[in-house]
Amino acid sequence: MTTFTARRKARIDELAGGRSLTSEAFRRLRRDPVAITGAVVVGLFVVVAALAPLLAPHGAAETFVELKRDLRPGTIPGPMEGFPLGSDQLGRDFLSRMLLASQQTLLVGVLATVIGLAVGVVIGTIAGAFGGWVDTLLMRLTDVLLAVPHLLLAISVAALAANPSQTTVIIAVAIVGVPIFARLLRGSMLAQRESDHVVAVTALGVRRSAVVLRHMLPNAIGPVIVQATLTLATAILDAAALSFLGLGDADPGRAEWGLMLAQAQAYLDVRPALAFFPAVAIIVVALGFTLLGESLREALDPKGSR
Repeated sequence: MTTFTARRKARIDELAGGRSLTSEAFRRLRRDPVAITGAVVVGLFVVVAALAPLLAPHGAAETFVELKRDLRPGTIPGPMEGFPLGSDQLGRDFLSRMLLASQQTLLVGVLATVIGLAVGVVIGTIAGAFGGWVDTLLMRLTDVLLAVPHLLLAISVAALAANPSQTTVIIAVAIVGVPIFARLLRGSMLAQRESDHVVAVTALGVRRSAVVLRHMLPNAIGPVIVQATLTLATAILDAAALSFLGLGDADPGRAEWGLMLAQAQAYLDVRPALAFFPAVAIIVVALGFTLLGESLREALDPKGSR
């Protein structure tokens, strides 16, 4: 009973201090082992990707005589001095390619998420602010995109390109995220449109554009930003899947985890590590963003306050 009373008193004192929702959310995140785990994984991935050109001992397309010398049918050199992860199927340093591939993965995932977020915010803002036939038209188009499984939609868009490239992968993955952001922001905008402060400024004669951009959008964008963290994990998986299926950049010299995984399929019985390391990297990074995003969403939910 004493412990319960002490906790209750601490909670009352905390609420009386006027702690903001943001500070309360960060307090919960600091105490959440799942959030900490996700943040550590994401932080390490971002640091490695940013410093990849400095950390990689060699270039992505650079071949070595000492590695190619041991390349024979049914044999691919494993770890050796100067090459901790050994060689790939063409006599290139596998560790360097893994490090440099992290940069490509981060670039594709971030750009695809940012583009999808930007387009989705525009659509969601217009639909939520104006309503009526504009809202109906935009949301029906959004529903069409949402009705198609996201990976199938990304494959369909990427397959339309005459020459697959990294740009087509970014565009295809970005389009998948647009309806998610648009639908989420539109719902938040509708909730803000009926709030007291929006009704008050509207009654005072403030211009509609100012009401939308200064009062509705800033208060509605929070859930969308949190969703972007989760979408980034999906974007990384979708980009890897497109590269694996041959719909990404076909340049064999480019290091990208999905492409490396596809190239390793022919050598699974010779050296499974060529597929193991890219697969584990994709899974761990996607899991890190998912853990961080889910924890952030729960921390920012006022109903979850405890």
